[in-house]
Amino acid sequence: MSLSTYLYFDGACGEAFEFYKSVFGGAFASWNTFGDGPPEMGVSDDEKGRIMHVSLPVGDSVLMGSDTLSSFGEPAKPGNNFAISFAPKTKAEADAVITKLAAGGEISMAMNETFWGSYFGMCKDKFGVHWMLNLDLNAK
Repeated sequence: MSLSTYLYFDGACGEAFEFYKSVFGGAFASWNTFGDGPPEMGVSDDEKGRIMHVSLPVGDSVLMGSDTLSSFGEPAKPGNNFAISFAPKTKAEADAVITKLAAGGEISMAMNETFWGSYFGMCKDKFGVHWMLNLDLNAK
């Protein structure tokens, strides 16, 4: 089990993560734009260069982030620009945790298998904290 920080930006994710890399060193474990996603995501051409997901290992932790899209809701701003990412060990654990976290809050993306090979979901708890659950289905 692990918890990581996930940051949201309104178009500045790449710049921010280049800065964090200059501070902490290391190499990006992943760097994908929305243009790398499948066409059925429906991303406009002018937003395909935005960052869909980036991860930077920092010590024993991982700092992750993405840009927001105009078609996917409200732009990132202080107060809604982060989430806590939880890595469950099984689908059953993911399902149980998202149900408990969302009690009194809301599930914004139900647990589902994704095109990037994870069982993934998102919710907001009753305190307004955003959570992401990501089970890597390719991990052995």
